[in-house]
Amino acid sequence: MLQLFGYWRSSASYRVRIVMQLKGLDYEHHPVNLRQGEQREKAYSRINPQGLVPFLIDGDVQFGQSVAIMEYLDETYPAYPLMPSAAQARARVRQIVNMIACDTHPLDNLRVLNYLEQELGLGKAQRDTWYRHWIDETFTALEQLLMTTAGVYCVGNEVTLADCMLVPQVYNARRYEMTLDDYPTIARIVANCEQLQAFIKAAPEQQPDAQG
Repeated sequence: MLQLFGYWRSSASYRVRIVMQLKGLDYEHHPVNLRQGEQREKAYSRINPQGLVPFLIDGDVQFGQSVAIMEYLDETYPAYPLMPSAAQARARVRQIVNMIACDTHPLDNLRVLNYLEQELGLGKAQRDTWYRHWIDETFTALEQLLMTTAGVYCVGNEVTLADCMLVPQVYNARRYEMTLDDYPTIARIVANCEQLQAFIKAAPEQQPDAQG
């Protein structure tokens, strides 16, 4: 059985869970509590020396990084394909994936926010301003792009890896009390995704390690 190491509120773990739910893959869940620093303990470091989540084990195949995991699952378990067949549409999906994975998430993940507070001495209000700035910068550009690519979902009328990336990022934005008032296309796509059972089952609050 597939094994997934993750944290209930990690957006990177959330992305992978959506893919696994869409494909109907059973997996064993191994919680890694980021708030308690379990990712830095020796037991987890022996599994993933980088000390990040998610991390996937599929038999002899073991690796981390959410986008790599998502692409591996899509290529290895072809039921419910999450990349379009046309080259241009595939490029659009990759563009959206990278806007979130490369340009937004590295600036706003937990270890960066903790560093801003604990090492650089930023107050919570300043930290949250930092967070919202980078979300707004990406969402402003993404809204314009989606106006040209979206159907029911980010690229056309089928769920792709782009949607699996977008929903967790919006979840995080809402945690920081951001609204989608300026991003109606993003809001519409996310609302469509959130009606699907796979997205519902993958939601953070549905995970066995979820905390109040």
